[in-house]
Amino acid sequence: MDRLTSMAVFVRAVDLGSFAAAADALEMSGPMVGKHVRFLEERLGARLLNRTTRRQSLTDAGQAYYERCRAVLSEAEAADSVVADQLSEPRGRLRVTMPALLGRHCIAPLLMKLARKYPHLELDLSFGDPIADIVEAGYDLAIRTGDLDDQSGLVARRIASQRMVVCGARSYLRTSGRPKSLDDLAAHQAIIYRGSGRVRPWLFPQEGAPPREIMPSGRLRLDDLEAIADAAAQGMGLAWLPYWLVRERLDTGALVNLFSSQPQFLYECHALWPRSPRLPPKVRAAVDILATGLPKLMA
Repeated sequence: MDRLTSMAVFVRAVDLGSFAAAADALEMSGPMVGKHVRFLEERLGARLLNRTTRRQSLTDAGQAYYERCRAVLSEAEAADSVVADQLSEPRGRLRVTMPALLGRHCIAPLLMKLARKYPHLELDLSFGDPIADIVEAGYDLAIRTGDLDDQSGLVARRIASQRMVVCGARSYLRTSGRPKSLDDLAAHQAIIYRGSGRVRPWLFPQEGAPPREIMPSGRLRLDDLEAIADAAAQGMGLAWLPYWLVRERLDTGALVNLFSSQPQFLYECHALWPRSPRLPPKVRAAVDILATGLPKLMA
């Protein structure tokens, strides 16, 4: 006999309280239920059940074996589910919330690629500041950068790192000089990002210590990173921006990467989704393509 099948029959007989009830539930004869239980008892060399004409009860050995059988069967079912999910084609509506710029430049192109691959997959994408409760808002997936707040009820997976660079236009460097060290930044005009109504410091890694914080100062305060990149390319000051956003400007010479030999600060990029016993294939496929594709786009 198959041991896993016999274990399942034994657990069902215990749960339902009799061989007859287990036989009805499993659509087999009562004697066959008894045969499975005896197979286990003979294999183990121990009695699992005490049975009379009116009732049955677990022996001490039977109780311990029953608990382990439940765990084994649960793991077997989970293993089957993993394979079933991988073989199941993503379908249905996938609702994703993401930061606007990162979403347009990096995330949406990858999800469009996923939609082309799976014709039964629908995309519902929201571009904007991350919302507080993705479960309450009904999102399947959220992409966030930086430190995560309390994420109880959610699963988080790091999918990429966003590298930050200090850059400026050649016209600005000709008139204002090129900073040779981080200390020189205090004497320069910065184009300041005012996200969520507050100014954030520029961060620079230090070995064996927390990142060094430099608070930028300047005449321009903007709440859009792409507008900051445009202003920097026009010579209005220095900017601290994600590399993926200014890569083309750096390649064409519109901007110059300063402190390229200095370790650059990394903002971690995470995918978050509601915790559930089984991850829907559409969410699994989206997270996998982002974890594979985003590091290449941000490198």
